[in-house]
Amino acid sequence: MKEFTYIITDKEGIHARPAGELVKLAKVYASTVSVFKDGKKADAKKVFGLMGLGVKQGMEITVQVEGDDEAAAAQALETFLKENL
Repeated sequence: MKEFTYIITDKEGIHARPAGELVKLAKVYASTVSVFKDGKKADAKKVFGLMGLGVKQGMEITVQVEGDDEAAAAQALETFLKENL
């Protein structure tokens, strides 16, 4: 399992457009991708789950990736977050 934390810098937080793009990216990989915030967990392959976390600017999330392609998936997701959120 790979895990990393990220602090959201986008002034809108995790909103519809980047959430949709994040879901598309997560679905490319076979690994299970989960996003945690304040004890709540969301499947990163489901846009409503991500939106339901209510992540705003300045909040920290934890991303866990588990599966056969976890290293590549974690790297791609971390890069996406840094570039988009």
